[in-house]
Amino acid sequence: MIESFVASWALFHHAYMAGWLLAALLGTIGVVVVARDQIFLGAAVAQASTLGIALGMVLAPLLASTEAGEHALLLTGSSLFAVLASWISSRLRQRGDSYEAVTGWIFLASSSLAILAMASSPHGLEEVHRLLASTLIGASGADVLLLTLLLAATGMVVARERRRILLFVMEPAMAEAVGVRAAVWSPLLAIWLGLVVAQAIRISGTLYAFGCLLLPALAAKSLSREALPLFWMAPLGAVAASFVGFVSANHYDLPPAQVTVAVLAGLVALGWCLRR
Repeated sequence: MIESFVASWALFHHAYMAGWLLAALLGTIGVVVVARDQIFLGAAVAQASTLGIALGMVLAPLLASTEAGEHALLLTGSSLFAVLASWISSRLRQRGDSYEAVTGWIFLASSSLAILAMASSPHGLEEVHRLLASTLIGASGADVLLLTLLLAATGMVVARERRRILLFVMEPAMAEAVGVRAAVWSPLLAIWLGLVVAQAIRISGTLYAFGCLLLPALAAKSLSREALPLFWMAPLGAVAASFVGFVSANHYDLPPAQVTVAVLAGLVALGWCLRR
């Protein structure tokens, strides 16, 4: 099994590296999402990112004359809509609106509008379905470099500010009392979540991005009695699961994203059983 995986490295090394980097990156950010009990936010932001890509594909023939210009337009649309969805959810929650209602509206509106935007383009519908189904095969060296930079930036911030982040996420009133300003941290976390999820959707698709955002943190939470260890347990668990998923998928000729998410779901179930 390992031998066949090593033999496939020359063809798919960018996809493997991108998948592992995404697992570590999303696993780290997922700790904040799970700690704030915003489980559905990842799916809502992912669908908003898909809508941005769909609209970018509609506008590309009008605004972009080159392949590089079209790629930049899709990247901009994906990031913009993901950040906007995350920011709107954060603002409306601060106003006291129902969190479930807001994220549900974002998810459903984005899902329907993305399909409607591509209804007249068979190629566009295939792209939307690809994003929803998840695939890592198209990852490039530029994607690996971008994810490396995002992971390095996230790791440095978490290493320095993890206590402030957890205090703000879990005890916002106490955080305000000790000088952690919600007006600063809330939009920053929302924007960063939107940017990371947008890149994850573009590179890997919705299923892999949402699975790595949610499941590693849930598995780590079920195994740890303290919050701070989650910041290393979740990304390590995500990378380990993605490694097992990629090796197994290569051996049995299965889609790697789906196998990885299935492994992560199994880890969550195992954690729940051990906690009981």
